[in-house]
Amino acid sequence: MGAKNSDLDVLVVGLGRFGGAAALELRRLGHRVVAIEKDGFLAEKFLGRLSSVIHGDASDAEVVRDAKASRYRIAVVGVGSSIEASVLSSANLVDAGIPDIWAKAMSPEHARILDRIGVQHIVRPEADTGRRVAHLVGGKLQDYIEFDDGFAIVKMRPPTEAIGFTLEQSAIRSKYGVTIVGVKSPGADFTYAVPSTKVSAHDTLIVSGPTELLERLASRP
Repeated sequence: MGAKNSDLDVLVVGLGRFGGAAALELRRLGHRVVAIEKDGFLAEKFLGRLSSVIHGDASDAEVVRDAKASRYRIAVVGVGSSIEASVLSSANLVDAGIPDIWAKAMSPEHARILDRIGVQHIVRPEADTGRRVAHLVGGKLQDYIEFDDGFAIVKMRPPTEAIGFTLEQSAIRSKYGVTIVGVKSPGADFTYAVPSTKVSAHDTLIVSGPTELLERLASRP
């Protein structure tokens, strides 16, 4: 491991399904990824696929110190087998001074503990996926991404009242309080939406705004 502290260096704790997938995708995106994994089989499985794999238990503060965790600006905690191990590992990373920590939570109680010890980003994969599927069931929306502050971005077919009109004419933004940010016509790339953009029945819209207002728009014919 080099002595250089880089924004592209990421420390991943736990190489189970969540942590392993995050580590491999971060590596694919060009980040230098170092992982700490206490299971010897998993640690060996990822050798050569990441920048470095440390066989150790991150719930042990000494292991985290030996990994020189204070050099990292970003860490991901994917420990899912034990809430205690997750909290202790996260606390050790907080103590190391890592400013940007992402951690997987297995329950609301687990999430509250992680928040209280200073974890900046808490991910609940099962709950997040469940909410996303709920919005996609029924076919009104083609994709759905929700953020922590009640804001979302969706991909959807245009409502009937927008078809055949420009965005200025249909006044979707003033009627529903959401913004159409992009439009994709069949066989064409997505383009940024402007007031003069005309919407056809076969277009796909990218729309952003408060979740409840997007749901209101999606309920329209």
